[in-house]
Amino acid sequence: MFTGLVDDVGVVERVERTDAGRTLRIASRYTGLAIGESIAVNGACLTVLAIGEGWFEVAAVVTTLDRTTIAQWQAGRRLNLERAMRLGDRLGGHLVQGHVDGVGEVEAVERRDDALLVDVRLPAELEPLMVLHGSVAVDGVSLTVNALPAPGILQLSLIDHTARHTTLGALRAGDALHVEADMVGKYVRQLVAPYAAAR
Repeated sequence: MFTGLVDDVGVVERVERTDAGRTLRIASRYTGLAIGESIAVNGACLTVLAIGEGWFEVAAVVTTLDRTTIAQWQAGRRLNLERAMRLGDRLGGHLVQGHVDGVGEVEAVERRDDALLVDVRLPAELEPLMVLHGSVAVDGVSLTVNALPAPGILQLSLIDHTARHTTLGALRAGDALHVEADMVGKYVRQLVAPYAAAR
C-alpha cells in the first residue's frame, strides 16, 4: 500500500529483456532496501530483486507490461518512486495500491497563474470512476481531480512543488501516463453493480 507521495525520482540505468518480461536497474538515493520489498515505480507496484550502492533492480512480467508503459522505458528515463507505507505512517496523499488501472494520454498542458493544468484522455472504463475533487494517482502521484472538462477528459492542477519534485512537471502533449482510480470508488462500483444492473 502506498500514499501517492513520491519520495524519490529515480533514473533507469539498464533494461534487460527476459522470457518473463523486463528487468530494470534503477538508480535512486534509497538506503536500507530489502530484497522482496515493494516499491511503486511510476505508480506500478514492483518487487525489489537486487540491491546495490545507489541502485535497485525490479522485474515487470508480461501481464504488467501489457497494462503499463514499462515496455517502452529506456535507460535515462526518470521515474517517480515511493516505498511502501508502514502501519502508523501519516497518510498524506490517499490510499494507493500500485495497481495501474489504465494508461492515459496527455491532451494538453497549460500554465495558469501558479498552477500547471494537465488534461488527460482516459481509457473509457476509467471515466465513471473520476469524481470532481476526488482522488486519482497519476504516474504514482496522489492528485485531486481538478475538473472533468469534457467526456473522457481528466484535468489535473499541479502546484509548483509537485511539478518540481516529480516527473510531472516535464509532461507534454502525447505523453502516456499510468492512471490508478481511487480505491474506494472501485469497491463502491463493484458493490453496487448488481443493483444497478437490476434496475
